[in-house]
Amino acid sequence: MAHSNTTHFTNPSTFILLGIPGLEEAHGWISIPFCTMYIIVILGNFTILFIVKKEQSLHEPMYYFLCMLAISDLILTTSVLPKMLSIFWFNAREIDFSACLTQMFFINSFYLVGSGIFVAMAFDRYVAICHPLRHSTILTSPVVAKIGLAVLLRSGLLELPLPLLARQWPYCRTNIIPQPYCLHIAVVSLACADIRVSSYYALAVTLCGIGLDALLITVSYIHVVRAIFKLPTKDARLKTFGTCSSHLCAILAFYIPNLFIILIARLGQILPLHFHILFANLCLLMPPTLNPIIYGVRTKRIRARLFSLFTQKGI
Repeated sequence: MAHSNTTHFTNPSTFILLGIPGLEEAHGWISIPFCTMYIIVILGNFTILFIVKKEQSLHEPMYYFLCMLAISDLILTTSVLPKMLSIFWFNAREIDFSACLTQMFFINSFYLVGSGIFVAMAFDRYVAICHPLRHSTILTSPVVAKIGLAVLLRSGLLELPLPLLARQWPYCRTNIIPQPYCLHIAVVSLACADIRVSSYYALAVTLCGIGLDALLITVSYIHVVRAIFKLPTKDARLKTFGTCSSHLCAILAFYIPNLFIILIARLGQILPLHFHILFANLCLLMPPTLNPIIYGVRTKRIRARLFSLFTQKGI
């Protein structure tokens, strides 16, 4: 493996993931928060899925979308954390070339799926607050299923060209990736070719995907806020706004880390590489970790059902 950064080759059979370069001695300690996050993601999201399935009163569009978000978060974190922890714990740095591209696809796709589900949840809140009498006729179970399928297909189709483009580039410099997982830009930067097509396409997907989603969510909530302020009493306004609070917190937990990642990227020449990589990974994994906590704590019906389960078991 010592010659892997100097040998000339084309399309290597494996890549070498370095983890957090410069902090190799601290990998064991760094693994603790990441392992904790993974445990929270697994327990929290499976708990939400279990509660929504068992509680008939939660069989509504809002909670169906929440289940979709939980599944998306589970797939996203499982695409990243098991390999990351194997690097930290067992120094298992090698990853097959095809497995690397597959990991890249799943990370990008399900990150975009999460963004699309937030748009669907914003639409649900818009219909529930601005057109409450039509909510049950607009967001029927078949419509919710079609929205979920559309979000999944959109993400898959938009992100599929990225690994396909990455596969066609010749790699003749090195197979060492200074990351704990196969980040798209980190992989294609190793290619001995003009990768502007990949870079421009990735930027276009970000702008048309995440950017457009953020715009749609903003527009939805402008209408929601206007409708709330038209309510006659303060109690009615607070109660209606409370139905959106969990969703708003989850949106902030999703999009604010993106802003920090962009800011850190701008300061990449100033900040140490290990800080940049560590912070970017925390920002990627923070939303899936926070989502079950946010919805479990702030959603009264889920919280009540969770307490009732503990009470029934005598906890």
